[in-house]
Amino acid sequence: MLHHVELWVADLDRAAESWGWLLERLGWTPYQDWPAGRSWRLGATYVVIEQSPALRGGDVGHDRMRPGLNHLAFHAADRATVDALTEEATGHGWNLLFTDRHPYAGGPGHYAAYLENGDGFEVELVAQER
Repeated sequence: MLHHVELWVADLDRAAESWGWLLERLGWTPYQDWPAGRSWRLGATYVVIEQSPALRGGDVGHDRMRPGLNHLAFHAADRATVDALTEEATGHGWNLLFTDRHPYAGGPGHYAAYLENGDGFEVELVAQER
């Protein structure tokens, strides 16, 4: 099982808005809060965002097309949840990717939304099949 994921961000306030909204809507709860970071927990796993003083590159956003993290994929309860989150996302710093193929951008039978935030991080919200 995954223990935690830590994402370094260029702007903590902007990242806390987009990540906090999304994670809490997915059932994660606030876990830690300190001057340079925040985290949210679900079960034994947590996600950290941090504006570390050791960060290189200043205000350069994340580039999911370069080596490293491409995206994080999260389970969503069902298709209705994916649809609701997609609808609400733009008000919280996220934009829908692959609009021409949504909600099947991952292929036939894979109901998901692919979102990117203002820092260039991508998430995939996958509807759980019942």
